[in-house]
Amino acid sequence: MQKQLLAVKSNIFFLKQGVELLSAVSDEQYSSNNGKYNKSGIGRHFRHIVEHYYSLLAEQNGFVDYDARERDLRLENDREFMIQSMEKVSESLRNLNSDDLERRIKVRSNEGIGEENAPLSESTIRRELQFLISHTVHHYALIGLILKTMGFEPSPEFGIAPSTLKYEQEFRAGVEAS
Repeated sequence: MQKQLLAVKSNIFFLKQGVELLSAVSDEQYSSNNGKYNKSGIGRHFRHIVEHYYSLLAEQNGFVDYDARERDLRLENDREFMIQSMEKVSESLRNLNSDDLERRIKVRSNEGIGEENAPLSESTIRRELQFLISHTVHHYALIGLILKTMGFEPSPEFGIAPSTLKYEQEFRAGVEAS
């Protein structure tokens, strides 16, 4: 079996973290979009995350367009379908190799409001996987806050950036050693 690359392994880690959370919330919590503090429930955030992965995995001819997502409402309303989708994304990521990660691509994302010919950025699959980790973790933080308004407490690590988790572990170790 191919040794997993760090960028791939890290993305799979966070996708698995999402699946674990999804396995613990109810269908109602997942699809609710009318909270007191938000109109965008956790299903919408999970859909947004997965569709970004779909965009990268659908890369063709060296081009990724994060703005041209399908916005499949089933992803935001059907918790089990989301779990299956996240597992499929993880499986697709496992099939990437080091050559795939170094492939140069052009990317369109969050630019050119209302313009079809927004500028493209140079990138690699590896860099986009790094972006997707950050993107996923930040949406997880929002998901965690939304769930707290519903009375559901996610795990303490959910929605926390890897560098923050590492810092907190090192800080605790230093405090305990003193």
